[in-house]
Amino acid sequence: MAMIVPIVVAVAIVLLVWIRKALKPTPSRICGSPGGPPVTSPRVKLSDGRHLAYREFGCPKEEARHKIIVCHGYGSSKDVTLPVSQELVEELKLYFLFFDRAGYGESDPYPSRSVKSEAYDVQELADKLQISKFYVMGISMGAYSVWSCLKYIPHRLLGASLVVPFVHYWWPCFPSNLSREALLRLPLPQQCAFRIAHYAPWLIYWWMTQKWFPSLSMMTENMELFNKSDLKIIERLSKVPNPGQEKIHQQGEYESLHRDMITAFGKWEFDPLDISNPFPNNEGSVHIWQGYEDWVIPFKLNRYLSEKIPWIHYHEVPDAGHMLIFDSNLCEAAVKALCQVA
Repeated sequence: MAMIVPIVVAVAIVLLVWIRKALKPTPSRICGSPGGPPVTSPRVKLSDGRHLAYREFGCPKEEARHKIIVCHGYGSSKDVTLPVSQELVEELKLYFLFFDRAGYGESDPYPSRSVKSEAYDVQELADKLQISKFYVMGISMGAYSVWSCLKYIPHRLLGASLVVPFVHYWWPCFPSNLSREALLRLPLPQQCAFRIAHYAPWLIYWWMTQKWFPSLSMMTENMELFNKSDLKIIERLSKVPNPGQEKIHQQGEYESLHRDMITAFGKWEFDPLDISNPFPNNEGSVHIWQGYEDWVIPFKLNRYLSEKIPWIHYHEVPDAGHMLIFDSNLCEAAVKALCQVA
């Protein structure tokens, strides 16, 4: 018996050390820091000392009639390319401002990141680049940044577009049976990741890096999540070099991918039904673009939101999936609708 106690204690200590190591994210490699990735993009310095990296596209800012700030999705960056023709850019005098959301690409990580901070990052980026009023477009997970802008900085907006937008399965506005049904339709690894991000965020690093069970990170190559139109778009995009792809989570997957999920599926201070119409006199418009065959974002939840929020213009595209924004016709339609151009 005397021999067993020290062995049990030793095993317990080893187990605790292993658990602590498994739960603790690897240190971030901050861009521009010693041993970190280099800074290769223009950046602005925010009031709290962080940097946001950005990319401009389209007409010169000073000549543009429509200035659109784009919030990229999960596992993406400011280097996402929207298929907007040069002809449309020149016709409508479009200026696009893409930026790396906190922790992605070359933007500094933000341990205190929240839904609210997303809106103020957008606002301060606009301030630094001397853009007083602007449109916002959020793609997939980037849509929660747009919901935040609608809530916290509506006075800065000319319009907003949520494209294949993220949905929070625990928003109070959803009937529990509807959100539960939608969540259960997702592949099990997605369900588990979203539940962990919501209920036990301290476990998300372990879950996303463990190899025992299928995790969301293993689902990124799962083509079953995409419909026929998505697959055609993915095949086309695979033939086009994307020089910024390797930068997406170069500062660490925890600060980009994992923290993005924790923020999105955490506790919000509001849900969409709490937002007032930012354009009561129709001086701007808010749009949701949803693919009927989107198997990443269940269409029923965004359809429900549009029915409950009368000032949202809802566009449900019959044959479209989650890659809707990369269809040139649909992308240009979304831009025209946002800018209220026929």
